[in-house]
Amino acid sequence: MTVIDVTDATFQTEVLDRSQTTPVVVDLWAPWCGPCKTLGPLLESVVGATEGRVVLAKVNVDDNPATSQAFRVQSIPAVYAVSGGQVVDGFVGAQGPDEVQAFVDKLGGGGEPSEIDLLREAGDEASLRQALELEPDNPDVIADLAELLVGDERRDEALELLARVPETPAIRRVAALARSGGDFASEAEVEAKLVELLDRVKDDDAARQEYVDLLELLGPDDPRTATYRKKLTTRLF
Repeated sequence: MTVIDVTDATFQTEVLDRSQTTPVVVDLWAPWCGPCKTLGPLLESVVGATEGRVVLAKVNVDDNPATSQAFRVQSIPAVYAVSGGQVVDGFVGAQGPDEVQAFVDKLGGGGEPSEIDLLREAGDEASLRQALELEPDNPDVIADLAELLVGDERRDEALELLARVPETPAIRRVAALARSGGDFASEAEVEAKLVELLDRVKDDDAARQEYVDLLELLGPDDPRTATYRKKLTTRLF
């Protein structure tokens, strides 16, 4: 996982603590910011190409004023590099591909993979457990291992493992996979299941969890996700 959404509540863990082992690029943005819409995907692409050697933390300044104040943000987009718990570099305003690439490369994005990277790349259970011994609370390793356990029908073990770390989009997705068993239906069956659950979500906790899990598995890029999230909000509130 190279791109994570960070809040005021998760900033300490996802940025400062994580930066002790992996450099973190913090992208301070807002939905109304035009330049942010151009810079954001560029940052995601460049950081994604590091294959985990650098992490991108996206912070919506409208929803997370404490983080914005900590960086003394006066205009956005504002981007900072954090390593070892300290800000080591940064820039304000939209930048071109070459500038962004150089910014990320200085953090080690073009360097040799770490031992954790190599163990994650191997991807087998023994390698992932070895990586977990090196970094017991590494959410990327935990997500990888939990997904492997789900595939091996060890769902309860996967959920216990996921409970060790704060929720991130990747952790939520794998947890949903564990609870559901990872069985994907046809598009028509997905629609029917969502409609069925929607009638029960207000008063049935299990139905609400199943509904949310199904949306997690569909993912943010599926057009049905936004539609059915709105339907859920309407039913609950």
